[in-house]
Amino acid sequence: MADEYLNTHENLLTLIGCTPLVKLNRITEQLRGQFHVKYEAQNPGHSAKDRIALHIINNAEKKGLLKPGDTIIETTSGNTGFSIAMAAAIKGYKCILAVSSKSSQDKIDLLKTMGAEVHVCPSDVAPEDPRSYYEVAKKLHQEIKPSIYINQYFNELNTEAHYLSTGPEIWKQTKGKITHLVACSGTGGTISGTARYLKEQNPDIKILGIDAYGSVLKKYHETGELDKNEIYSYKIEGLGKNLIPTATDFEVIDKFTKVTDKDSALMARKIAVTEGMFVGYTSGAAMQGTYQLDADGEFDENSHVVIIFPDHGSRYMSKIYSDNWMKTQGFLESESENESKKVKEFNKI
Repeated sequence: MADEYLNTHENLLTLIGCTPLVKLNRITEQLRGQFHVKYEAQNPGHSAKDRIALHIINNAEKKGLLKPGDTIIETTSGNTGFSIAMAAAIKGYKCILAVSSKSSQDKIDLLKTMGAEVHVCPSDVAPEDPRSYYEVAKKLHQEIKPSIYINQYFNELNTEAHYLSTGPEIWKQTKGKITHLVACSGTGGTISGTARYLKEQNPDIKILGIDAYGSVLKKYHETGELDKNEIYSYKIEGLGKNLIPTATDFEVIDKFTKVTDKDSALMARKIAVTEGMFVGYTSGAAMQGTYQLDADGEFDENSHVVIIFPDHGSRYMSKIYSDNWMKTQGFLESESENESKKVKEFNKI
C-alpha cells in the first residue's frame, strides 16, 4: 500500500545518510574562512553511527552470516549501540551491547528502550582486562550462537561505510571546494573513511583530527608510539582511545589537536545558543578543536572548512546539559562561587 503514497519509505533505515551541510554563522564570526557542519543528528538514529551499523549488518546478511532471530553483539559508548539496536528491531535480530560506564544514563536508557540487552562495563580498566567492554563483548560472542560481533574498532567496514557515503556527500555538497575537514577520532572510521575519499578527489585537502586529553591517538599519529603514560580517565564520550583501533587510517590524517572535557562541554552549550543546533559532547569537541586550529593559523580567508557534528544533544541531558552535573565537574561555577566573584568585582570599584 505504501507505494500508492508520495514520499514514503519502506522503513527508517532508508533515511540513513544524505545528511545536510549547514553553514555556521554567529559562532564562527571571529574565525577565518567559511565553516559548514555535516549535521549527522539528522540521521534517523540521530548519529553518524547509523551509517556503519547499516553497512556492516547489510554486509553480514550478504555473506550469510546473519539470519532472522540471530544475535548482534557490539562494544559501544552508546551511539553505535543505538544504531545497531534500531536496525536489529527493524530487521528482526536480537541485540546485546557491552557499554562503557562513561556513557550517559540517557544513552543507556535509550538502548534498553530499543530492546537491547545492555552490559555496563567499567571505563577505567585496561582493554585486555576481562571486565572491559571489549573483553565482555568477545566473551558474549563466544558464548552465544549464532551471533556476530560488529567490533567497530577493528572492522574495516566501519571505515568503508564513510568512504562510500560521508565522503562523497561532502564532496558533492561543497562542489569540491572543501579545503579542510575537521572530525573527532574515536574508532577512527568516520574521519578515515571520509578522508580517504576526499584525498582521492583532492590530495591537498587537510584532514584535521580531534583527540581528547587522556587518549593516545595524537601522540601515536606523531611518533608511532602507544604511550600508556598518556592514558587517564576523561569525560568526553566517543572520542579518543586507550588503544590503537585498526579502523583508523593515520596516513590520511594530517594533524591532531587535543581538547579538554570542560572546553568541549561549554562549546556544545555555546553551539546551542548561537546556532540553534542541539548537539552532543563530541560535536562540542569538534567545534572547540576548530577554534584551536584557527588560533594555530591553520585557516585563512580562503578556507572552506567542513566540521562533522556526529550526534544529537538529547543523549547528554544528564551530563553536559545538566547544570548540576556541570557544576559537579567544575565546569560551571556554583551560585555561591558566582556571588563571591560578583562581590570581589564590586569591591574593586
